[in-house]
Amino acid sequence: MPLSEHEKRLLAEMEEALAADDPRLISTFSGKTPSRSRVVAGFGLIVLGIFVLFAGLISQTPPLGIAGFVLALVGAVLAISNLGGLMNGAISKMNTPRGPKGGNKWSAKFEQRWERRNFDE
Repeated sequence: MPLSEHEKRLLAEMEEALAADDPRLISTFSGKTPSRSRVVAGFGLIVLGIFVLFAGLISQTPPLGIAGFVLALVGAVLAISNLGGLMNGAISKMNTPRGPKGGNKWSAKFEQRWERRNFDE
């Protein structure tokens, strides 16, 4: 049975509110979850790249130094790209507004709409 226009609109509003309320959940379902292991691996690549860079400088082998620089650069990109996602998740977790029952404002608003719907019919 297809949804009515009213139900489609309510579903779209709920999706928007959920995306605004819990972006980590949306990123989990979309498969774009930043992970701590990627950040740690990025910092590890930075350290390893610096060691390889210095080894290239000490041994006076330019290709080894260039490889170390590239390795450190890849590590920096990996760490920074995933660190931003982790920080956004931590910030959104801290800034979640809470309603009177310990839930958030979105769920309280949704409960009010649900109650109004039951009384309207």
